[in-house]
Amino acid sequence: MGDGLPFLDIIFFAMVAAFLILRLRSVLGRRTGNERDRPDPFSPKPEAESDADNVVALPQRAKLAAELENAPPGSVAAGLTQIKLADGNFEEKQFANGARAAFEMIVLAFANGDKDTLRPLLANDVYDRFVGAIDAREARKETLETRLLSLNAADITEARMKGSVAEVTVEFVSEQVNLTRNAEGEVIDGDPDGIESVVDIWTFRRDTRSDDPNWLLSATRTPS
Repeated sequence: MGDGLPFLDIIFFAMVAAFLILRLRSVLGRRTGNERDRPDPFSPKPEAESDADNVVALPQRAKLAAELENAPPGSVAAGLTQIKLADGNFEEKQFANGARAAFEMIVLAFANGDKDTLRPLLANDVYDRFVGAIDAREARKETLETRLLSLNAADITEARMKGSVAEVTVEFVSEQVNLTRNAEGEVIDGDPDGIESVVDIWTFRRDTRSDDPNWLLSATRTPS
């Protein structure tokens, strides 16, 4: 019996360890391998992720080629069809939903000075401009407050292929409240009760040869 006591001790400590592991999992949860560090508004739907590649099937390619032939040259329809020919996973509705989500994320991240959120969503030159504006604002000890009340429209106005790079331009119409406060918290620009209709024209781009499904904001402008 004396020889059996160490064995019982081992069993006891193993049971305690197993209990602690289960408790940790219940509190912390499990990582499945599918988590992302940050949300990707343009990530494809789960059923699309199982595709081995983005090659367009021959029957679909023939249909798209016919659509392209009948579309007015330089039109949005022609550009979207060219993108579909280059990227078999491109869906106009999915892109539009992703663009709306990206718009909200970028507008609020810029107001909050959240560079980490902006980094994976912006092309390098656009990111540099946004960061420059954030840094200048912080140097003046000013804060920007933005309330995005509604996003009334997100219409694709241009679409084209430049080599392997797809570019899609979207016109956003939103209602916002924007105001700037100084270091003392005083409003120096804008109206806390003033709702303004804002029109933004943003261009997103993506290399269709890349495995990354994310589109980057590559240009911004307002109507002239």
